Amino acid sequence: MMARTKRSRRSYGAGEWGRNRVRIFPDPKTGNFQIEWRENGRRLTRSLKHRDWRRAKRQADEFAAGFAGPEIGGGAEAKPEPLTLERLFDIYGQEVTPAKGAHTRGHDRAAMRMFLRFFGRSRDPATLSQRDWDRFIRERRAGRIGPSGRPVADRTVEYDLKFLIAVLNWAAKSRDERGRLLLDRNPLRGLRTPSEKNPNRVVLGEEEYQALLEVSLRVDWRFHVALVLAHETGHRIGAIRQLRWRDIDFEGGTIVWRAEHDKTGYEHVTPVTDEALDSLKEARSWNPAAGDAPIMPAPRNPSACMGAALAQGWWDRAERLAGLEPKPGRGWHSLRRKFASDLMDQPLKVLCQLGGWKTAKTVLRCYQRADEGQLRKALEDRRRTRG
Repeated sequence: MMARTKRSRRSYGAGEWGRNRVRIFPDPKTGNFQIEWRENGRRLTRSLKHRDWRRAKRQADEFAAGFAGPEIGGGAEAKPEPLTLERLFDIYGQEVTPAKGAHTRGHDRAAMRMFLRFFGRSRDPATLSQRDWDRFIRERRAGRIGPSGRPVADRTVEYDLKFLIAVLNWAAKSRDERGRLLLDRNPLRGLRTPSEKNPNRVVLGEEEYQALLEVSLRVDWRFHVALVLAHETGHRIGAIRQLRWRDIDFEGGTIVWRAEHDKTGYEHVTPVTDEALDSLKEARSWNPAAGDAPIMPAPRNPSACMGAALAQGWWDRAERLAGLEPKPGRGWHSLRRKFASDLMDQPLKVLCQLGGWKTAKTVLRCYQRADEGQLRKALEDRRRTRG
């Protein structure tokens, strides 16, 4: 007997080729699992009439072993397995997570592993309570759980708990193959997530940017291009470093920001400044590729985009070369805050479109910060108006 799971294709094979090979896979229309086998040279398929991954695998194994026949999907349905936290995450991971952006998919998977270790794989999600919530916050803050093994800020704890809430809310609205809700209600609904009272949201100053720009080519041409694009477009470094030549329209002066490279999965097109276009033309002179090739390739792999660790390492080196004193929170994201603050006089709708923000609330709460000059100008404008 041979069994192999292909999770990337969401299919499972059991049995031996040419003898008793069986395969299960989801129907793209209904989501119910199908079972496929060969009989007298013909390929036959039946619906299992459910979406329970573990039950479908067990049925495939039994079918391949000869314990069940082709009527496997047509008889009385077996009693469904109880919903455990592991099974709920498995369903959510197959049906919801794949539609998210790459960054969010990664967090989903890491959060699932962390919650399963903390609460237990067989835990009934309906039994989660205030005590579990508070215990998780204490342990996560202290660094006793989590991938890093180090204490984390409340913002990170909040991010993790919002994922758990999203899963439980989804389960309270989703039904199984019998039409019953996966959860009658979200047991953690209404509980408050921790939030930082004074988060450290550094805005890069103009002088700091000019100092980094001056030394950027001494670091690497890719760092120079990424720095200019981050300053001129206001986008995240994760989206910038994954740009490809097909995303650039030199004649129209626009960039396509792909959903799969955006943290929020938001695909959009923005016009860009002459400075951004000039940096992209410089990049073409250093990297005369086209089409699907990355604009800023990895140094050792021209077909791959430069990685996040490399981008951060180059930033740290540039700070040292520029003689900037270390400042916690200053990094690529401080350029995104600078972009939002520089364009504070623009309508929020325009700013959100240019920088790739989905909601104005996020910009106001996390990104914009008025400097002293803007505050004094506002007071002066008020004085002139009254006069």
